[in-house]
Amino acid sequence: MSESDGVGEGTRSGGRARVAAVVADLFVIATRELRTIVRTPALLALAAAFAVSVVGVAWAGTGGGGGFVPLTLDLLTFVEVLVPLLAIAFGYRSILGDRQTGELDVLRTYDVERLSYVFGVYLGRALALVGLVVGTLLVVGLFVPLLTADIPTFLAINAAADSGVRYLRFVVLSAAFTLVVLAAVVGISAATRTVRTALALAAALALALVVGIDTALVAGLASGVVPEDGLAVLLALSPNSAFRGLVLSSAVGVVGGADVAAGNPLLNALGLLVWWAGSLSVAVWRVWPAVAPIASDPSVSDDAGG
Repeated sequence: MSESDGVGEGTRSGGRARVAAVVADLFVIATRELRTIVRTPALLALAAAFAVSVVGVAWAGTGGGGGFVPLTLDLLTFVEVLVPLLAIAFGYRSILGDRQTGELDVLRTYDVERLSYVFGVYLGRALALVGLVVGTLLVVGLFVPLLTADIPTFLAINAAADSGVRYLRFVVLSAAFTLVVLAAVVGISAATRTVRTALALAAALALALVVGIDTALVAGLASGVVPEDGLAVLLALSPNSAFRGLVLSSAVGVVGGADVAAGNPLLNALGLLVWWAGSLSVAVWRVWPAVAPIASDPSVSDDAGG
């Protein structure tokens, strides 16, 4: 084996060891985040309140007794509103809390990569939040076969086939929406330095997602500022409207014999992906400054040599 081959093999081995260390640190931090959530009574209370609320909406609404598609329509707005609020509760202090307690500085002394830390925090919080949302929606979906009559009246007025597959699409899209909104909140937590600022920005984000962006689009259409041919692109810019469009196009499809206006599915999916990747990129960038290696001072070595 030549010297260059040995150097190349050593570089590859070092690279694999570095990747393994990054992944190991990521899962350690994710486990810590899960334990933190389980030990936080306020988050457990919010989780219970969310589950009870969703069950109540499904039980009281037309969905549980009408079919999977009516249940999806009953829960769509509910998920759009409550998931951002849950994401704020689960994520606005995720990184900021470590910064304020000094734990972030301690982790840096152990040579933890920024990617390991940010994605570990995000993974741990995401597992808890997505598990809550998906688990609750799946349990609620069990109401349909129990409450639906033998011949659902819904099928008489809706040309779309009402099946559990459509509802599962809604559950999967709800999980994706949850991941995107949580990523945005984690990005805010990494970029801020005080609880007041983090909470204010997170609340502003939730308000913009739930009300602000859609209201601006409606006002723009009414005033003629927003052209109708560019509406699909603008709808994809908001996680809520992109999520809503994907649900309407893939989980609902047809209502009352007419196709629903859902924008462009590809643009909607791309919009969610950009929000997710952009938010986590901001978190990695802002969590702590990159530390450049200290260059040796030639004058010091010369003096030492003299």
